Amino acid sequence: MTTATQADSLFVTLRQAFTRLTLALATVMLIDACSKPPPPPPKPATEVTTVTVTPHDTPVTMEYVAQTESADQVNIQARVSGFLDKTLYVEGELVKKGQVLFLMDQKPFQAQLDAALAALTRQQAAMQVARANLARVKPLSELNALSKKDLDDATGQFETSSASVEQAKAAVETARLNLSYTTIHSPLTGLADASLQQDGTYIHMENSLLTTVSAMSPMWVNFSVSENEIQNYRTEVSKGRLKPPSKQDYEVEVIQADGSLFSHKGHITFTAPEYNAETGTFLLRVTVDNPNAILRPNQFVRVRLNGAVRPNAILVPQRAVLKGATGHFVIVVDKENKAQIRNVEVGPWQGDNWFINQGLVAGDVVVVDGVMRLSPGATVKIVNNAVKSPAATDPASVGGSGDTKK
Repeated sequence: MTTATQADSLFVTLRQAFTRLTLALATVMLIDACSKPPPPPPKPATEVTTVTVTPHDTPVTMEYVAQTESADQVNIQARVSGFLDKTLYVEGELVKKGQVLFLMDQKPFQAQLDAALAALTRQQAAMQVARANLARVKPLSELNALSKKDLDDATGQFETSSASVEQAKAAVETARLNLSYTTIHSPLTGLADASLQQDGTYIHMENSLLTTVSAMSPMWVNFSVSENEIQNYRTEVSKGRLKPPSKQDYEVEVIQADGSLFSHKGHITFTAPEYNAETGTFLLRVTVDNPNAILRPNQFVRVRLNGAVRPNAILVPQRAVLKGATGHFVIVVDKENKAQIRNVEVGPWQGDNWFINQGLVAGDVVVVDGVMRLSPGATVKIVNNAVKSPAATDPASVGGSGDTKK
């Protein structure tokens, strides 16, 4: 066999082998393609509830724990020592101004008054004698019928008796006052506490406190604000995020223990001149009318300050705001209905909503419900969208937890 024939035979053999290899690879690829499952269908869009950001001026309320205090509370004390004769009021009931509360034994004091009156009469009689004697001595002394000494003696006797009369009058007045002190009146209209002394008790300096009367109207409502809260309040005002009412004249509502609003509103009438060194808080006082004595002293309530406004505020529901490693964020829906993460700077709470200081602008669509099912870039389907921010559509949402503090 020639060399050319051998080369042709080798070429044919290699071509047949390559053809078989190609057919085998094609067969494997066909089998592999037939064995793979079909590609999954596209993931459906996630249904979410959203709200469209709409900045607007929002009323801001501030709430604090407070305690009531009587605006006028008087300790009723005996001014004289003696036996307590009668208690003339019903304990715990309302007493009127001038009403008799206690009556002490008057007989010793009436006797002292009678004795003082008798002493006054005696001194007045002595003064009349001295005056008549001086009237006789004076012209005779001028005629030198009597000596100058006689005139001086008569004058001195008259002046001494006159002073004695004034002293006796003072004693009568003292005795009359002591007698009047045995009838103890209420100096104001209010609720009388329990009697601290029993009838028949000898009253003296150590047990002279008989009861306490507390005025019910007006009522003071005291509350305290921490130093940090006041600083935050000033910062919000300086940055234009909070506009207080004119002259800081907040209208104050009182919230009772059951959550109901007290029927009368008040205003702040006193602010402490300094911080409490022990608690680091600042005391403020509200004065409110309480004609029916619904509020009682030392009662715990809450006060709500109305009148401040947050200009062009952005509010979103609290459940729409999440917190991650880099801070707070929300999920917004872009124009292609894709979910995107947006970092935000949050402000204080307001009811069930959260003020947003930075990160959102008018027209942004924020996911409220369905946030936990989303990932960045996911397609969303809006099933319910609030056109306006919560506070604009739900006035009741304004005035909640009170984290915006004065």
